[in-house]
Amino acid sequence: QVQLVESGGGLVQAGGSLRLSCAASGIIFSINVMGWYRQAPGKQRELVATITSGGRLNYADSVKGRFTISRDNAKNTVYLQMNNLKPEDTAVYYCNADVRIFSDPHRVNDYWGQGTQVTVSS
Repeated sequence: QVQLVESGGGLVQAGGSLRLSCAASGIIFSINVMGWYRQAPGKQRELVATITSGGRLNYADSVKGRFTISRDNAKNTVYLQMNNLKPEDTAVYYCNADVRIFSDPHRVNDYWGQGTQVTVSS
């Protein structure tokens, strides 16, 4: 019904930058919150940043001042600009969206992307 497709991961040296993108497609009525989460080996998945359809932002303390989340509501796409990357940012990054679909617009469904690997070398 709804697919989230991420792109933009890769290998970068410490201090470098990457930009992740996530496009949602399908029978979408509306999307409230879109966000990014990450999971490093042996660790639990954690919040990186979220943004509401109205533009309200939320960041993990570990990325404040380095990462910027943004979205294009017309394209159902969310971005994550990551600057001054550190080795501890190495993880699989997952896109998440709270979606209402046309067939049941009163229900909020939680969708995840397949993940994109970000590796930061020291």
